[in-house]
Amino acid sequence: MWFRSFVVASLLQMSIAGAAHAAGPFGSVNVGNWIGGAFSNDETGAFSHCAATTPYANGVILVVSQNAAGTWSLAFASPSYRFNKGESAAIDVTFDGQEQARLFATAYQSNMLTAIMPANVVRTFQKASLMVATAGRAVLNFDLTSTGPVIAALANCVTKVKADGLSKAGDFTKVAAKPAATADKQGAPSAGKPVKSKSGTGFVVSARGHIVTNHHVIEGCSDLKGNLTGEAAMVLRVVSSDANNDLALLQAPSTTTFKEFARIRDRSIRSGDDVVAIGFPFHGLLTSDLTVTTGIVSSLSGMRNDSRFLQISAPVQPGNSGGPLFDTTGQIVGVVTGKLDGLRVAVATGSIPENINFAIKTGALRDFLDNSVVPYQTAEPKGELKTTDIAGNARAYTMLISCNGTEQADAKR
Repeated sequence: MWFRSFVVASLLQMSIAGAAHAAGPFGSVNVGNWIGGAFSNDETGAFSHCAATTPYANGVILVVSQNAAGTWSLAFASPSYRFNKGESAAIDVTFDGQEQARLFATAYQSNMLTAIMPANVVRTFQKASLMVATAGRAVLNFDLTSTGPVIAALANCVTKVKADGLSKAGDFTKVAAKPAATADKQGAPSAGKPVKSKSGTGFVVSARGHIVTNHHVIEGCSDLKGNLTGEAAMVLRVVSSDANNDLALLQAPSTTTFKEFARIRDRSIRSGDDVVAIGFPFHGLLTSDLTVTTGIVSSLSGMRNDSRFLQISAPVQPGNSGGPLFDTTGQIVGVVTGKLDGLRVAVATGSIPENINFAIKTGALRDFLDNSVVPYQTAEPKGELKTTDIAGNARAYTMLISCNGTEQADAKR
């Protein structure tokens, strides 16, 4: 009972500046071992923050929160802590042994240190599997299982409560699919903007007909369709979308089943590994069949060291966006998302860049699919295949994605 009381107290304390006067929870957040909900300022009754917490065997309780102003916080709490109120400490956090950040925490309560999380740290925290926190001589490990969906649930909590009020708080874990909520807006072209067709690539990741592509491929689309090479087009439905990570999930009609679908590689890829990109570039200008290009993983990060992306040398063009990137065993290692703007780089540097293209890593992809509850499959890389065999297998589940969109949406692509 004392432990539960301490957890509840920790959640109450996670408001702006750690004020202790809070009430809740209203509604619920239940993801794995994370529990929480929405909280109000007990003095004013106004919505304060949404928070969730989970305990660890090392005796520390993590509390993650987003307040009404949109600021994210991470707190380390323990009944054994004895801080002076107002005491500050620097906490170095390392995610998956690679991404590092320094958080500056304050003891608003004697048993808890609270730090503001910048947006880039929130994104890394959401996708990482392991966090190592170092403060002075203390080094603590935290398994970050379920942080992806809990961050999504808390963001949903803040949005819902600000829109509907605390009285209508419910299960915030049920995050509404973004495109489904705004389908009418996306389907209707902007006034005065001509309608233009555009296309990209997608690939099937489940027998139920779930299809992955880029968010920018389907943004602003109406009359969204997909077809395998040589087969009739089918109407596709948008299930969910993530503009931040440039991912979208589509689904084929319920009457359609797929015997073949892509498997996601269950092991990290390395710099220098060979890759194969497959898609439908310049559809209507080049071949109507899929095209195949090869290259290597040039870097394990994208622009400005963005760890969500791979840099690849396999040539890609407009229309490749959303297509599968394979390793030499035929497993998915990324989602092709774009290429470096050669003209802008040439103007800025006087040099034309060559073979600098990008793909979204499978970590971000798997988090996105997990949040959308997709029954995808993973596989260990076993036995190299010829490029012709990889392309032949991909033909059964790589789709041309086409739609109508506004001129504005097409320009973003």
